[in-house]
Amino acid sequence: MATPKKSRGAGAQSKPGRALGLIVIIMVALVGGMFASGTFTPRLGIDLAGGTSITLEAKNEPGKPNAINKTNMDTAADIINRRVNGMGVSEAEVQTQGKSNIIVNIPRGTNEKQAREQVGTTAQLYFRPVLTMTAGQPAGQGDKSATPSPSASSGGKATDKTTGSDKATDKSSATPSPTATTQGRAVTDSLKADATPSASAKSGDDAKASPSPSTDPATAALQKKFMQLDCTDKSARTKINEGAKSSDPIIACGQSQGQWQKYILGPSEVGGKDVKKSQATINQQSGQWVVNMEFTGAGSKKFAATTGKLKTQQSPMNQFAIVLDGDVVSAPSVSSTLSQNAEISGSFTQESAQDLANVLSYGALPLTFHEQSVTSVTAALGGEQLDAGLIAGAIGLALVVIYLVVYYRGLSIVALASLLTSGILTYTLMTLLGPAIGFALNLPAVCGAIVAIGITADSFIVYFERIRDEIREGRTVRPAVERAWPRARRTILVSDFVSFLAAAVLYIVTVGKVQGFAFTLGLTTLLDIVVVFLFTKPLMTLLARTKFFTSGHKWSGLDPKRLGVQPPLRRTRRATRPVDPKEA
Repeated sequence: MATPKKSRGAGAQSKPGRALGLIVIIMVALVGGMFASGTFTPRLGIDLAGGTSITLEAKNEPGKPNAINKTNMDTAADIINRRVNGMGVSEAEVQTQGKSNIIVNIPRGTNEKQAREQVGTTAQLYFRPVLTMTAGQPAGQGDKSATPSPSASSGGKATDKTTGSDKATDKSSATPSPTATTQGRAVTDSLKADATPSASAKSGDDAKASPSPSTDPATAALQKKFMQLDCTDKSARTKINEGAKSSDPIIACGQSQGQWQKYILGPSEVGGKDVKKSQATINQQSGQWVVNMEFTGAGSKKFAATTGKLKTQQSPMNQFAIVLDGDVVSAPSVSSTLSQNAEISGSFTQESAQDLANVLSYGALPLTFHEQSVTSVTAALGGEQLDAGLIAGAIGLALVVIYLVVYYRGLSIVALASLLTSGILTYTLMTLLGPAIGFALNLPAVCGAIVAIGITADSFIVYFERIRDEIREGRTVRPAVERAWPRARRTILVSDFVSFLAAAVLYIVTVGKVQGFAFTLGLTTLLDIVVVFLFTKPLMTLLARTKFFTSGHKWSGLDPKRLGVQPPLRRTRRATRPVDPKEA
C-alpha cells in the first residue's frame, strides 16, 4: 500500500545554505566596492571632523509668492556650490533640504567669515544712473556692512580717475542745504523724464535761483525717504527698497573714505546677467587690487548706450552706481562712452577683490536667503565628540553582549554573529554612501547607529523566545526552530516597519543634523531585516542540527529543564493490551 506524500508544513526544514551564501556575496561586494573606490572610512560630518555648517532659509519676496520652488532651490544650490569651489575649498557640501533650506558644510581650514559672505550673498548686480547724492554719517565700527569702500573707474577708459562720489561728498559737505535743494530738483526732473540719465538737468546755480519742489506724490515720497534714511542702520537700508523692481528708482547707500554716501538712483539699464566674466587683478598704474568686468554682446551695447547718455550730464548725474545687493559698491563718473569692459577699483584687498569677482562670475541667486543657523566646530572638539560617541556605542554593545551571554547562553553565538554581520554591512554602506550621495557621519548619526544595536538585538530576542515557547509546548529543537519562525517573522516585520516609519517621518519633517539620525536609523532598520532573514534564521537552522543544541545542553540556551519541561520531551503512547474474550 502506497503511503501518501507528506506536505511541506511549518516544521519542514529550509535550505539555509542559499541564504548564507547570498549574504556572503553581498558583504564581499560591498568590501570590494570600498577597495575599488579607495575609501575605507566613512565621511565625517562637520561636528566630528571640524568646520562650519551654515543653514540658509529662502524667503518669499513681495510680488513673487511662488518663487520658492524646486527649480530655483536647485539653481541656488548650484551657484553656491560653484562659489564655494571658486574659493578653492575642497570637500565642501552644498545640498537642499526640505522645501526652503540649503545646508552648506565647509570643512576646517576655511575662513568662516569669507565663506559666510560667499554663500549668503544674493549678488544682485545692477548698474544704475545716479540722480542725486549727499553725504551721510561717518561709517562707524558698529556697522556690519560687508561692502568694501571702493571708488571705481570704468575700464581705464574714463578720463577722470577721481571718483564722482568723492567730488559729490566735498560739494555736499561745503553747502549742505543748497545741495539738497539742487539734488531734489535734479531728481524731480529726472523722474519726470522716465528716470533716465539722458534727462536734462539744470546747473547748480540755476537750481539755487529757482528751486521748484516736486508736486508728484511718488517723487515727494521718494525724497522724504531719502532725507530720513540712516545709512548706518543696516536694517533700514535693507527694508527701504523692499518690493522695488529693477525698473524702479531706488535709494541706496555706499561707503567712500570712511563716509557714508546716500543716493537716489534711477532704473537699471544694465544688470548682472549682462556681465560675461569678472576677474580680480592688480592695476598696473595704481598698484591696487581691482575687479575687471567683461560684458556680453548685448551688455556691451546697453553699457555703451548708458555711458553715452551719462557723459553729457552735470555732476552728479554723470555718474553710474554699481549696486550689489542693494548697496553701492562704487559710483564712478563718466566723461566718455564706454562699452565692453568696466573696472571696479578702490580700497580692495586681494581677498575682498577675489570674493567680489567670484560672486559676479557665477551670477546672482534666484532667491533671497537668510542665515537660519551657523555652527562652527574645531577639529579638537570634533575628535572629542567622535571619541565620546564611539565609547557610548562600545558601552551599549558590551551591555547587550553581557545580557545575551548570561540569559541566552549558547544562543548568544547566533546573536553575536548577527551583530557582527550587521556591523560590517552598516560600516561598508556608510563608507560607500559618502562619495556616492554625500552622506556624512555626524554625531546624531552615531546616536542612530547606537539605537540600532538595541533594535537589532530585539529581533534576535523575539525569535529566541518563540523557539523557547515551542520547546515548552513539548517539541524538540529542530521542529521548534522552524515552527517559531513564522510567528517571530511577523512580529519582527511589524516592529521594524514602525521603526522605519518613524525614521522616515523624522527625516521628512526635519532639516540639518537631525536628518543624520533619521537616515542612520532607517538604514540600520532595513539592514536588520536583511540580517535576520538571510543570516540569523539560516544560521539558527544549521545550529539546530548539531548535538550541542538538539541534546538540550545546559549551556545551549534551550535546556528543557531550565525552560520548565520534564523529559521525555514528547510522551510515547502506551501500547494497549488486547482484551481476552474470557475476561469480557
